[in-house]
Amino acid sequence: MNQELVAQMNDQITKELYSGYIYLGMAAYFEDEGLSGFAHWMKRQAAEESEHAMKIFEFLAERGERVQLGAIEQPRLEYESPLEVFRAGLEHEEYVTGLINDLYETALDKKDHATAIFLQWFVTEQVEEEDSFTRMIEDLQRVGDEGRGLFMMDRGAAARE
Repeated sequence: MNQELVAQMNDQITKELYSGYIYLGMAAYFEDEGLSGFAHWMKRQAAEESEHAMKIFEFLAERGERVQLGAIEQPRLEYESPLEVFRAGLEHEEYVTGLINDLYETALDKKDHATAIFLQWFVTEQVEEEDSFTRMIEDLQRVGDEGRGLFMMDRGAAARE
């Protein structure tokens, strides 16, 4: 594999693990606010990010490349409202989409077709990730950040598998 691409893939592993850490920080906020359903939703999101990191980890290992893990910084822990949390989550997913697109472009540029095909799953996954945050934001805008609507959304978020 091209070493520039390997470096980008290793960096993406760290970014995916950091994404999980961000969502655990959001879960901690929700737990503190007594919104255990939203906390569960974010914990599931964090678990997905770890799975994404491991997909890339395994791919690099299968290609005979050395996996190098980077440092993960502390995530944000305080928010003003559930709506702000989900907006921050969407903003982060849009950032990750850009990273995935850059990786895909590098794979194409380096004519690494196996990596480009592998990354197509991530490209599609990012559409789903952004959509799930967008739907939560739209629903929170409809019901507001308190009261019965928020209670019902929190209960619904607890059902996420």
